[in-house]
Amino acid sequence: MARTNPLTFFREVRSEARKVVWPSRNETLISTVMVLAMIALASLFFLSADQIIGWIVELLISIRA
Repeated sequence: MARTNPLTFFREVRSEARKVVWPSRNETLISTVMVLAMIALASLFFLSADQIIGWIVELLISIRA
């Protein structure tokens, strides 16, 4: 692998960084709200799944006892 001159490397990095398209404030807000909504839904799903599985396990244990 060929070594690159540090000055050339930083010029290339700066050139590539100029190509980055940053999301608008509105896009960022919408994405953040969607992520928080999905976190809430996933939390509710796993909470209910955990409660149901716990109830089933307790039922099975009480049958054997």
